[in-house]
Amino acid sequence: MSEIEKKQEYKRELGLADAALLVASGMIGSGIFIVSADVTRNVGSAGWLILVWLIGGFMTLIAAVSYGELSGMFPKSGGQYIYLKEAYNPLVAFVYGWSLFTVIQTGTIAAVCVSFFKFLAYFFPLFSEDLVAFRIGDSFTISPAQLSSIVLLFILTYINTKGVKLGKVIQKFFTGTKLISLLILIVFGFIFFKPEVWQANWTNPFHLQKLNPDGSFLQYTNTPAFWGAIASALVGTVISYDAWNNVTFVSDEIKNPKRNIGLSLLLGTAVVTIIYVSVNVMFTAVLTVEAIGTPEKDRVGIAAAQAIFGSSGTSIIALMILIASFGCANGMILSGARVYQSMAKDGLFFKKTAILNQHSVPANALWIQFFMAVILSLSGRYGNLLDMISFVVVLFYVITIAGIFVLRIKKPQHERPYRAFGYPFLPIIYILLGSAFCILLIIYKPTYTWPGLIIAGIGIPVFYIREKFSKPKTEDI
Repeated sequence: MSEIEKKQEYKRELGLADAALLVASGMIGSGIFIVSADVTRNVGSAGWLILVWLIGGFMTLIAAVSYGELSGMFPKSGGQYIYLKEAYNPLVAFVYGWSLFTVIQTGTIAAVCVSFFKFLAYFFPLFSEDLVAFRIGDSFTISPAQLSSIVLLFILTYINTKGVKLGKVIQKFFTGTKLISLLILIVFGFIFFKPEVWQANWTNPFHLQKLNPDGSFLQYTNTPAFWGAIASALVGTVISYDAWNNVTFVSDEIKNPKRNIGLSLLLGTAVVTIIYVSVNVMFTAVLTVEAIGTPEKDRVGIAAAQAIFGSSGTSIIALMILIASFGCANGMILSGARVYQSMAKDGLFFKKTAILNQHSVPANALWIQFFMAVILSLSGRYGNLLDMISFVVVLFYVITIAGIFVLRIKKPQHERPYRAFGYPFLPIIYILLGSAFCILLIIYKPTYTWPGLIIAGIGIPVFYIREKFSKPKTEDI
């Protein structure tokens, strides 16, 4: 047995409720308070706004129940990485892990941590993203929000190196708090329902049109513009719903994983979908379509809270985003490192990241993830990268769900404690919807596709270069 194999195994500290909260926590960040502005500018109507959120939620729910079969077959830490390796080959799995490390997971962590301080600036202006803390030349500047995000990254990473139990406590508190806060916001939104606003928004709710930043509307005059608008609108919702699969990364730390991973995916994604759609319906009850699409810095949540609570609304939403961002960042830091640890066990990542520390967590993987997130935080490019990586995120979901069909052929006798709900119809529906989304982006919004493809594609030569240099040298005879 190697030294790595002699290290402590993961401890099963997470129950069903913990796993479901991890799903919800990873999904709910600041996006729900911001993304609807961009969606509305693309679709220009209340009906299409809700429909886009419903489509994103429907796709997420189908993917989640489909992943239930894979999680039952391979209840191992690394989740989606393991599923891709088993269904296809190490190359496909590595490219996914590479994309996760270079931007998907680390970029999201960076964006969420910076977002925390952007909204903390409402209470303490010294953290503002508009201030310059450090400058190199005329073009490269670093804001206090970016610098402070590194401190938050360090604190959360350090906490998670001390064992999953402490991280679990943080998840329960912050995820529970943000779910309750969102429910309260929804309830108060409907209490302060504005009949004239509702009637204006829902008189002709499915008239697809472009909303300009000045509040004027522009009619789409051709089919490419129509489908391009829908694809662009879906980008934001896809990112907002993303990270639901993070619970599969920590499979070895979940009690009764063959049962609880699939259930947690269903429960977590269902709850978040209901909340997301309800929040957006509430937006249409207190804000006109023009107001939803043109708030300052896209902060539609703040505009809605001001319509409900008056001047105190800004502080209320800022506090909610702080809670959401903190919990989201912690959940993603906790889960992402497990993928790199699984890759290292297969010889596909830095060797030392395979080792668990005395608290049975991959501390080295956590710190490497920290440094990558810091680089992205300082670069200031994480927001653009996340928009552009949505194509790759959905593409890997499609490939993974297609893996269910592959594994039914390759491993028909493998134990399946849970079979994909609605098989083969629901998985096929997701593959069709996800593929359509990717094709639409390729055709009508290429700027959302090529950067992500390039980042993922770089992983292919990296895989083969690593293979070449990691092969043991043959001794001369």
